[in-house]
Amino acid sequence: MVEIVLSVAAKVSQYLVDPAVRQLGYLFNYRANIEDLSQQWMERADGFIDNADKFLEYEEARESCFNGLCPNLKSRYQLSREARKKAGVSVQILGDGQFEKVSYPAPLQGIRSAPSEALESRMLTLNEVMEALRDAKINKIGVWGLGGVGKTTLVKQVAEQAAQEKLFDKVVTTEVLETPDLKKIQGELADFLGMKFEEETEKGRAARLYQRMNEEKTILIILDDIWAKLDLEKIGIPSPDHHKGCKLVLTSRNEHILSNEMDTQKDFRVQPLQEDETWILFKNTAGDSIENPELQPIAVDVAKECAGLPIAIVTVAKALKNKNVSIWKDALQQLKSQTLTNVTGLTTNVYSSLKLSYEHLKGVEVKSFFLLCGLISQNDIIIRDLLKYGVGLRLFQGTNTLEEAKNRIDTLVDNLKSSNFLLETGHNAVVRMHDLVRSTARKIASDQHHVFTLQNTTVRVEGWPRIDELQKVTWVSLDYCDIHELPEGLVCTKLELFACFLETNSAVQIPNTLFEGMKQLKVLDLTGMQLPSLPLSLQCLANLRTLCLDGCKLGDIVIIAELKKLEILSLLYSDIKQLPREIAQLTHLRLFDLKGSSKLKVIPPDVISSLFRLEDLCMENSFTQWEGEGKSNACLAELKHLSHLTSLDIQIPDAKLLPKDIVFDTLVRYRIFVGDLWSWRGIFEANKTLKLNKFDTSLHLVDGIIKLLKRTEVLHLRELCGGTNVLSKLDGEGFLN
Repeated sequence: MVEIVLSVAAKVSQYLVDPAVRQLGYLFNYRANIEDLSQQWMERADGFIDNADKFLEYEEARESCFNGLCPNLKSRYQLSREARKKAGVSVQILGDGQFEKVSYPAPLQGIRSAPSEALESRMLTLNEVMEALRDAKINKIGVWGLGGVGKTTLVKQVAEQAAQEKLFDKVVTTEVLETPDLKKIQGELADFLGMKFEEETEKGRAARLYQRMNEEKTILIILDDIWAKLDLEKIGIPSPDHHKGCKLVLTSRNEHILSNEMDTQKDFRVQPLQEDETWILFKNTAGDSIENPELQPIAVDVAKECAGLPIAIVTVAKALKNKNVSIWKDALQQLKSQTLTNVTGLTTNVYSSLKLSYEHLKGVEVKSFFLLCGLISQNDIIIRDLLKYGVGLRLFQGTNTLEEAKNRIDTLVDNLKSSNFLLETGHNAVVRMHDLVRSTARKIASDQHHVFTLQNTTVRVEGWPRIDELQKVTWVSLDYCDIHELPEGLVCTKLELFACFLETNSAVQIPNTLFEGMKQLKVLDLTGMQLPSLPLSLQCLANLRTLCLDGCKLGDIVIIAELKKLEILSLLYSDIKQLPREIAQLTHLRLFDLKGSSKLKVIPPDVISSLFRLEDLCMENSFTQWEGEGKSNACLAELKHLSHLTSLDIQIPDAKLLPKDIVFDTLVRYRIFVGDLWSWRGIFEANKTLKLNKFDTSLHLVDGIIKLLKRTEVLHLRELCGGTNVLSKLDGEGFLN
């Protein structure tokens, strides 16, 4: 608490010129001055370096009193003042070096791989790759093998060992995946380098990334899971031929892709595990219970059925851990009786192993959730998408609010992670699913639940299932397909979910009658389409709860007002310019997502206040044209009518627009930006973020903001007004969180 107050007060002290206040600044700026000294570039400082180092060591020994329970203010003053002086000396030592930038934000650390077993074959391959990295003549290395064999785990270990040995100044890694998202790849590489893009285009970002990577004397770039030739220049990755300190490690399932398409100089195959190694990994995952004399021979046979693929070994072992002998016997029988999958890249062994693990998930809810993850997963899975779909489908039994549903999703995600079905991404809003797990989920959904899915293919009208098959279909997913028209008169009486994802704004012809035979539809997602008008049959969807028109070019959407049971409306990244007044009729709406709809300039008065059941309102990088009451646009006073609101993302250009009596007592999650200079760029891990710019604390500090300060986890302050009372105004009871 003391650290936070002092750090905020330090900023205030920078603007005060009174000598006494400057002396107080040494106390307030204690931590900043110490860190500033430790970070200054002092390569040429000779004896001064030793002196400063000893000082830094000494300050740690005497900075606290009462065994560290409170800061020793006298010592802090003296140390801070001395550090400020020494930092000034170090700046002088720099002379006139004229550096444009001498530091970058702290880069992200990679997700550490789980401690690997001491498997001889893996250690041999790891050592061979490391030896190649040390070879000055080799700058492009390939790692290849079957899906699920452990390539990703291996290159994570390569990255960790290269960093530990300090072979490179920087080690960066990213996944390419079957459908490369260049902007996302660029973003992940930038995160490792501690840089932020100002450029919006892929080409501009590539130029910036290229420039930044060339600033590193030595750099290792790991590109995981390449499916086809990748143009490194489009990403911004320098060629090792031009940047002599740059080396690449690439992984793929196909050796030809590496050696012929990507011109790797040396390739290493990751083989399936031998039987003894399979047993070691299986036993260490399943636990000591399988040493039971009656169970062990059965467990050995179960392990063999996993074909030496770690993804199958670990998943099956986790599913059967601590189960009785009869369950193990049944599992062995299931593994042996599986037939061909007819799914490209999905072997019988992997499918039967993953399907067995699916069957051992406890409860219908987690199984349905797993299938949903597989359905909407292309590369990453956005947790918020799972909320929109899951609530619409009523997957989360016993939950009455969106906040309760979010908590349930966290539980289910954790369950699937522990079962090896979902993977970490380093970001709490996104998870990932291995493509073999996704293929398994889709095959199970198709076989057991009559789910119709197509992915990355051309879809013709004549390619749709026969009428008798459509009568059974419950979910339809068309994932990044080439579609020019949808069929007329689809009769899908049991259909609950229809999702069509397109990469760009495609002019798909949607017949007006398309939805007439889908009366039970609960979730409709038409992502990335050009929709000058919505089909008239949309009004037939009396049971629709979730409608997603993300990334769409939208014209007239008045017909949405006919969907009286609609609970979730998502228009994120759409080009909507004005909300129709009729949206006010959606009085059952619980979640309204306008994220990224930056062209939205008009929301008629009383529309927001009419949506009195709203629990989640997201206006990130969207509408900011708030006006006063009685004007032609929405006013902030309307938020007072949303008594169920628990999640709010909003930007308010001028604090004067905030009503004095507005309160935010119900908010659990919020990102509230006051002022017109804030950017929404970046990753927000905290649930409660508040940014105040040009906020006059003496005039406009409404009760609602004061109460938010007590709960805020991330606070940004810029150009505050209100004079020297700023701290007492903002910090009446301390920034508790």
